[in-house]
Amino acid sequence: MKLSKESRYAVIGLAALAAKPPGTILEVSQVAEEAGLPAPFLAKIFGKLTRYGVLTSHRGKTRGYSLAKPASELSIRQILEAVDGPDLFDRCIFWTETCNDENPCPLHNSWKDIKPLIAQRMAEVTLDEVAGEGGLAAELRKPPSQA
Repeated sequence: MKLSKESRYAVIGLAALAAKPPGTILEVSQVAEEAGLPAPFLAKIFGKLTRYGVLTSHRGKTRGYSLAKPASELSIRQILEAVDGPDLFDRCIFWTETCNDENPCPLHNSWKDIKPLIAQRMAEVTLDEVAGEGGLAAELRKPPSQA
């Protein structure tokens, strides 16, 4: 279960959007600028998040993206699985290849019981908690020299 740069950018971008009033629609370029992320890469990520139902895409006069649900109803697990795949929490913690009881990595038996705990915790943590006052939202409000 290695997390990608893509999943990191997804959480940061979504936190920037979650820090806005509910229902706010922003273009990818606005989110990218606010979060200090590359807009083309974030656009690709936001496409995945839209297909997975985390974001809603808006066309027409007011175009951009908004959260598909309140931030308090979006778990970090949902976000990570949308970006890195639904099998994310089944993957090996240490190496990229799949390991399981039939094909264990050298550390499999020591760590296999922890994977479900991590998955459960990520299902409990919401975007609202991550983006909240003490979280990423506060970091995003700092001028670039202080971040």
